[in-house]
Amino acid sequence: MPALLIIGGLTFDLSTPARFTGSPFFSAAPLVAAPFFSLRATAAAGIAAGGAVVALHVYNGDVGAIESVTELVTVLTVALLALFINRVVRRGDRQLASARSIAEAVQLAVLPTPDERIGGFQVAARYEAALADARIGGDLYAVQQTPHGVRLIVGDVRGKGLGAVAAVAVVIGAFREAAEEEPDLVQVAARLERALAREARGEDLDRFEGFTTAVLAEVGAARPSVTDGAPPEGTLRVLNRGHPAPLLLSADGSVCGVEPVVASLPLGMGDLGAWPEQVDTFDFPRGSTLLLFTDGVTEARDEKGVFYDPAKRLDGRLFPGPDALLDALVEDVARHTGGEPADDMALLAVSRPGRRQPERRRTVGLTRGSGEGRAAAPAPYGP
Repeated sequence: MPALLIIGGLTFDLSTPARFTGSPFFSAAPLVAAPFFSLRATAAAGIAAGGAVVALHVYNGDVGAIESVTELVTVLTVALLALFINRVVRRGDRQLASARSIAEAVQLAVLPTPDERIGGFQVAARYEAALADARIGGDLYAVQQTPHGVRLIVGDVRGKGLGAVAAVAVVIGAFREAAEEEPDLVQVAARLERALAREARGEDLDRFEGFTTAVLAEVGAARPSVTDGAPPEGTLRVLNRGHPAPLLLSADGSVCGVEPVVASLPLGMGDLGAWPEQVDTFDFPRGSTLLLFTDGVTEARDEKGVFYDPAKRLDGRLFPGPDALLDALVEDVARHTGGEPADDMALLAVSRPGRRQPERRRTVGLTRGSGEGRAAAPAPYGP
């Protein structure tokens, strides 16, 4: 572009009467080079522009005229300004690169990428920031193998910025410790509640009134657990604390919402009173995938204000694995919003390997049986 501007200025000056000048083209050349090129290239553009001005006035025979001197001084002044702009832009680029590297380090420390296989299950996770330069915010996920089965959490901390990141670190740290020690998801949730209460103690009112929506889940490992309380293989236990319900994608392409029987308050709101909590139990057949997500998915809107419905959009689709599922979901949400998501998204998918069903059976929901909120898939599956 700087070269085209200089050539355009020469062409304009030579093809018009003497009272017309191409100095705006010559002045623009170093300014255009400043934010995109190095200091040396910007200086070269300024020198070339100034040289073009001198050459034109030598050609026209008016080197000593006041107009020619004024034009040359103008171009050189703009070139010096372009050099200053180049230094400011380069310094900003270095600071942004440093901030990005720090944000990536924070994400790896707080939300590390889980192993592809944990406890015999295929696992995939994503964190999609609404802002292009952001790497982490108030959404969270974690999954780990414990003596009580494979346990996982997906949550969303109220608020934004560093305060939300600090709360995410508290929740993740408390979950990793409690998931290993506590035999029941209700007790795990209680540990998270106490951790958030400790964090809010002595903070300002906004931090004290914070809360975290979360879904805690537990699936039976492929190998027998050493703990009697662990769920048997093919069983899914879910405790929902005010979070969007996960989805269970069956091997035949049908999608079911894993809805709680009894609604519970988000984490951090225990001071409002004692509320009953219930762990709902579901079948987790071979070839099925459990998909957990934050409200960045369900609150994504298109240009007409229509919310994204993951159950409807994923129904009838088959995916070779959890990675492919999350890739397709992220792409579909971006297509729905026109590439402008309004909120961050944390996604976690856990698949139980197994053979796919030869036929597709449509499912409208999960049917619940008696005892401990147990629910079974509407169609039978082999072991």
